[in-house]
Amino acid sequence: MPSNAIAEKNKMNEPIIFANTLKIVVKTSSIEEPILEAPDLAVWAIFSVSILFILDVISSNPSFTFFSILEMVMGSPFISNFCEVVIAPSYDERAIAILSEKKNRIILILKDAKLRAQQVRTLLNGVLVQDKDTHTETEEDMKVVTAKSPTEQEVEDLIFANKIVKHTKSNAIVLAKNKQLCASGVGQTSRVDALTHAIEKAESFKMDLQGAVMASDAFFPFPDCVQIAAEAGITSVIQPGGSINDIKSIETCDEKGLSMVTTGYRHFKH
Repeated sequence: MPSNAIAEKNKMNEPIIFANTLKIVVKTSSIEEPILEAPDLAVWAIFSVSILFILDVISSNPSFTFFSILEMVMGSPFISNFCEVVIAPSYDERAIAILSEKKNRIILILKDAKLRAQQVRTLLNGVLVQDKDTHTETEEDMKVVTAKSPTEQEVEDLIFANKIVKHTKSNAIVLAKNKQLCASGVGQTSRVDALTHAIEKAESFKMDLQGAVMASDAFFPFPDCVQIAAEAGITSVIQPGGSINDIKSIETCDEKGLSMVTTGYRHFKH
């Protein structure tokens, strides 16, 4: 797991985030309530194109030992055959028994880690050193700039999507719904291309984007992304703001009935 993912997990106590992630779902749980319920198993359909993935589990109850989720998730033939790595804070004997049924599966224990405050990039004849992006926006950082305000559920999804886009290579667009990653467009030279790729990916996996939210790692230079998102079913948007054309994107949101919030903080990962 990348170090930034560990840092975010420790800070927010939620399962976040792998660079350019295929699928993320946040579920809280207690010992009485499995972290996944039957309808959530549809989440795993997207892994049909990814042979290697990581099952990353965290619980709000520290005594939860992941047996109930393992019984359900590992009951899927595809997942039981192709889940190569599992990481969790702890396991009981039953969980170990289930996980050990597949030869060479890697079982990891997540420990607290002290991480460096800087990151390094190599280049010809030298290196670049910069502080890590440790800023995580909350609802208090959101400024509603449209006539319509996001709903309570949309606020939760906006925060969730913004955490993902923070760790996604720019230009990046993330689409999310019900604290589930629908799709992302990553590493594109055009923000419109990133959004188009995300929508195409979501549609290819039959993800319902009606009522989903969109997060952008940097501002929209033009209103085209908002226009395209509205046509795809997106109802709320989070972005840093700061473009000289912000008003055009805001006006497009108002015309299409979308809500938009700005954070004033650009992540822009490269």
